[in-house]
Amino acid sequence: MDLNKAFNINRETWNRKVELHAKSDFYDLQGFKRGKTSLKLYEMEALGDVSGKSLLHLQCHFGLDTLSWSRMGAQCTGIDISDKAVDLAKQLSNELDISANFVCCNVLDTSEYITETFDIVYTSYGVIGWIPDLTPWAEMIAARLKPGGYFYMVEFHPIPWMFDYLKTPPEMTYGYQQKEAIYEKYEGTYADEESSIISEEYAWNHGLAEVIGALLKAGLTLERFNEFEGSPYNVFPDLVQQPNGLYERSDKLFPLVYEIGAKKPL
Repeated sequence: MDLNKAFNINRETWNRKVELHAKSDFYDLQGFKRGKTSLKLYEMEALGDVSGKSLLHLQCHFGLDTLSWSRMGAQCTGIDISDKAVDLAKQLSNELDISANFVCCNVLDTSEYITETFDIVYTSYGVIGWIPDLTPWAEMIAARLKPGGYFYMVEFHPIPWMFDYLKTPPEMTYGYQQKEAIYEKYEGTYADEESSIISEEYAWNHGLAEVIGALLKAGLTLERFNEFEGSPYNVFPDLVQQPNGLYERSDKLFPLVYEIGAKKPL
């Protein structure tokens, strides 16, 4: 398929979403401006104290996580494919006087725009599905890490992405390791399902072996891998909020989130 066309359609969709997302309760931008962090339990536990560390945030949207890590003392750079998202991230950085760099590019082209290396490369929640081939993605991550540097990702589990949520009830439609792109066009967005905004998207499913295998092939050493029943976001149908604030399926048939930590050898 024409990947440049797919990437451009995805970019246009994310550009349309930025203004709506910035106003949504989902992102709670006003709370963030008052000092609230956008980071969630899993990533904060995994990365701990980031003070003084350099951090590259892949697919950062309009930069709330990037700026949250900066507030915790990291020296951050965020990248995203949406120019409107990057513009808003830069605006927030200036408005709130939080030091961070932001670059607009396709995640697969990161090394064409950024040549420095980092202590941490980070990516989270709803990112891996926008990438058709994980081999260049993993190679880029390895190239952007310092020797001894750490890659961390927390992501929605591939099993929930096997369902078509445009149908009621959702139907298991897509392959766990489906090679063909999944095309969807619908009204609304996860941050505001009642919105009339048109979301047009190409995405790809990646099984866990594919994700881990790409990172290992790129020369990284797996140090952390977990699957979780709880999601910090209520983005799938009929989830039940738990006392710890996470959302779970009532039947607990499969996990909703996984995390991977991998190190670049010295």
